[in-house]
Amino acid sequence: MGLTDQVASQELNVTKFFNNRPIAPAQWMILCVCFLVMILDGFHTGAMAFVAPALIADLAIPHLALGTILSAALVGLTVGTFAAGPLADRFGRRRILIYSVLICSIGSLLTTRITGASTLIACRFLTGLGIGAAMPNCTTLASEFIPARRRELLLNMMFCGFPLGASTSGFFTAWIVPHYGWRGVFLTGGVLPIFLAAFLFRMPESISFMVVRKYPVEKIRAALSMIAGADKQANALIASAARFVASEAAIPRAKSPLQVILSRRYLLGTVMLWLAYFMGLVLYYLLTSWMPTLIRDAGYSVSRAATASALFPLGGGLGAVLCGWLMGRTNATRVVSGAYLLTAILLVVLARSTGNITSLMFMTLLSGIAMNGAQSSMPVLAATFYPTFGRASGVAWMLAMGRIGGIIGAFGGGVLLNAGYSLRQIISSLSAAALISALAMFCKDFGSRQSDSQFLPEIHPEVPVKHV
Repeated sequence: MGLTDQVASQELNVTKFFNNRPIAPAQWMILCVCFLVMILDGFHTGAMAFVAPALIADLAIPHLALGTILSAALVGLTVGTFAAGPLADRFGRRRILIYSVLICSIGSLLTTRITGASTLIACRFLTGLGIGAAMPNCTTLASEFIPARRRELLLNMMFCGFPLGASTSGFFTAWIVPHYGWRGVFLTGGVLPIFLAAFLFRMPESISFMVVRKYPVEKIRAALSMIAGADKQANALIASAARFVASEAAIPRAKSPLQVILSRRYLLGTVMLWLAYFMGLVLYYLLTSWMPTLIRDAGYSVSRAATASALFPLGGGLGAVLCGWLMGRTNATRVVSGAYLLTAILLVVLARSTGNITSLMFMTLLSGIAMNGAQSSMPVLAATFYPTFGRASGVAWMLAMGRIGGIIGAFGGGVLLNAGYSLRQIISSLSAAALISALAMFCKDFGSRQSDSQFLPEIHPEVPVKHV
């Protein structure tokens, strides 16, 4: 349906509206705000580890209690991620994202007032709750404002904000602790989200969500006008529309979002996404948490162990952008499957390179590029796999399953070390985790093609919004 036909029928397909126009300044602003939220998430995720030495010295917190404090944030992350999706699919992406950012702010500000380990545990859980709920809603909200032709690349670039925020928290902590103490880190981390929440409050809700949820026409028209800006042709198109529709997969309206992602049509893809992301974070957290110790135990100095370990996440940005670029030009699921498969091969080579520090560093960097590229692309795959009605739940529950894998990976390294496994043996075994992720993505791709064939009559019906 062309623009002229849409005007004549007084019906506007919002999916085609976004896909057929250049990206407007308002859409870039939404993407930038989501990028800043990702930086904030990374900042808070890494902050506690960086302030731990100052915290221990100030409050005399024993190391055992510190482990519980660090785990509290991970538990909060998991709970927040599980809850965020269904809430966002019911009440809206923007609203839940604002609440998530404010919860993170409250948790961080309360941390500046703590005097002991028990209250710190509660504050870290609250902060983690906000962080966990923010990430899936950022992904969902941004994906529904970006044209399909550029979605994979731009979303992967947005995800680069998380490692950027994590590294920024380290540099910021090194500067601020000598001047204002460890509380200054959390004061800053608590104030900044308030400004982000103010920006989010002025942003429109997801147009696709409003259409599918049958919002009044005037609300949808006002949100679309914010996106159109000064574009006269687009504003004329919006003003003339008597109703709005979306190209959307047919979903029985009686179903809940969780029933949608677990329905017969999406079940195989859902399970494969969960499995791949779970195994990916087992691998990632085990390596990032224990690689310095493993390399040190292999006979290298502390400085070389730290340098070599830092190369694994360093390649994350390059890997994410490269995968996003490839995903926009060919089958996105196969690109991610290939990246996981390449990770498995590189880890085998890495395990055989532990005897030479130069080879070890080089292969660690290459493995990090492949692994981080695949893992950063998973939320993008989930966002494009599910329909609007269940998208936030699909993304959030995949991330939550991954969080569980991350917790297992972080603790699993200690178990393997206590069992006497060497650096080479542990890295070799982790290649199996990457291979499982690659196979899971292959199965998802095959299952999706079979499902599309089976449900072909249901693809792209138009979901109308009644004039209210």
